[in-house]
Amino acid sequence: MSYPANDQEENPPTQDQRPEDEPLLGRAGDASQQDGQGIQFNFFLGTAIVAQAGIWILAATVWASVFLHDVILFSAHPLLNSAGILLTTQAILVLQPTHSPKQKHQGTNIHAVLNITSILTLIAGLVVIEYNKISHGGTHFVSPHAILGLITYIFFIIQALVGITQYYLPIVYGGEDNAKAIWKYHRMGGYVILILSFATVAAATATDFNKNVLHIQLWAVIVAAIITLAGVLPRIKKQKLGF
Repeated sequence: MSYPANDQEENPPTQDQRPEDEPLLGRAGDASQQDGQGIQFNFFLGTAIVAQAGIWILAATVWASVFLHDVILFSAHPLLNSAGILLTTQAILVLQPTHSPKQKHQGTNIHAVLNITSILTLIAGLVVIEYNKISHGGTHFVSPHAILGLITYIFFIIQALVGITQYYLPIVYGGEDNAKAIWKYHRMGGYVILILSFATVAAATATDFNKNVLHIQLWAVIVAAIITLAGVLPRIKKQKLGF
């Protein structure tokens, strides 16, 4: 098993020591887990509290819209998919502030569990909608929401496979050095997929089921997505992306 790059950094970066390791917004160390600090605080450290507000607003918006109407088999689709995006956001937040080998190891394990759970939840959501369409003779992957959804599902699965193999099975890439060389792309891919997920939810507001039943407003999805990203993106450390 390997550890992420720069394992020698045992202490949080300071502005004098590693200015290039600052988060995109704020001072060096603002988005770093302190030595001896429980990893559970990573879910709220720095601007994470903003991200939590945004993603829970989105989830609550979807869930409330579903449960305010008669629950049918199709209801599981938006419930499961929104839960999957919620779990993915938590997986990002818990790992971002880690910097020491011990923190990275623990954070990566939690990150993996959350993302695997997210993938299973999303796949369940896909199975529900496909079963519903097959049983009712509906069309498949025609609407912008369906096409974006399919692309997002594929990206999620590829991202998970790459993340798991590069950390736990680096031999697949010819060794740890080769696996480490693509970590930055895995990190960048995670942020792209999160944005793509929000775009998919936004596209869902144009579907007939939403227009006729759920009535989730596009502006509500966009606002929740912006709030979430406003909490997630500033915690990105440029050095971890190779910049």
